[in-house]
Amino acid sequence: MEEFSVGDKVKLVESPPYIKTAEPMPMLRPPNVVKVGEQGTILDRRPGNYWAVRFQNGAFLLESRYLEAVSSEENASEIDANQNSSSHVEDN
Repeated sequence: MEEFSVGDKVKLVESPPYIKTAEPMPMLRPPNVVKVGEQGTILDRRPGNYWAVRFQNGAFLLESRYLEAVSSEENASEIDANQNSSSHVEDN
């Protein structure tokens, strides 16, 4: 079981059968709302070894087994990729 801290960057390493939203009244969503490899930020820990994680499409509750910490190198390459793609949009 991997331990994370609030604010840690993580990525989805395996898609669960469904994803639960991290809202006061959680809803089940299909697993394709978050893609395998997508990075998010730990918001908080929930009972039952669940983590609230903010991804691009919202905040979701995921078990530790579906998450992996992102190394600083991976995070830097993701930031570079995002900056490059946004600079192309601005040029148009």
